[in-house]
Amino acid sequence: MAIASPTRHDLVRRGRQLEYFTIAYNSAEGLVSIVAGIIAGSVSLIGFGLDSLIEVTSGAALLWRLHHDLDHSRREQVERITQKIVGWCFVALALYILYESGSTLIRQESPERSIPGIIVAAVSVVVMPLLAKAKRRVAAGIGSSAMNADSRQADFCTYLSAILLGGLLLNALLGWWWADPVAGLVMVPIIGKEG
Repeated sequence: MAIASPTRHDLVRRGRQLEYFTIAYNSAEGLVSIVAGIIAGSVSLIGFGLDSLIEVTSGAALLWRLHHDLDHSRREQVERITQKIVGWCFVALALYILYESGSTLIRQESPERSIPGIIVAAVSVVVMPLLAKAKRRVAAGIGSSAMNADSRQADFCTYLSAILLGGLLLNALLGWWWADPVAGLVMVPIIGKEG
């Protein structure tokens, strides 16, 4: 007995579920990262938290796009608007991290150790690749370049999580204060390119 392929309606519903998860997960990730970053004085952790908020914005834009999926007359226009929203958010984030990381290196400000930051980064290294893969399946099924870009953001978050985790661990274990702002600077070209 052959298994039926999911319908467009099924894929759109799955896409919405993934975006609701994205919004909930990244809201929690962003809140923990920003608070932990402020407490520790960690530019890369705050930048990671802001990236999470950008992913929330992206998730909301994708929900809007998926809501209009069945309206053929608006689908392409909504798709383009969604891609622009996400792109500009990344450009703003890259500029913020560049400024803060550069300032931190010049002033030689040492961040504190952040166990909550290490935990959030480690969890995201596991969660984000799974989310990206699920989003890519939906994107391919409905032919959405915006959803595909959103899946790349989840991939991108995996890279940022690994970079952040490395910087936080080097600071926590070896006292390399400069690893945190350098990790932030490593993020800038990745973020800028994605934007």
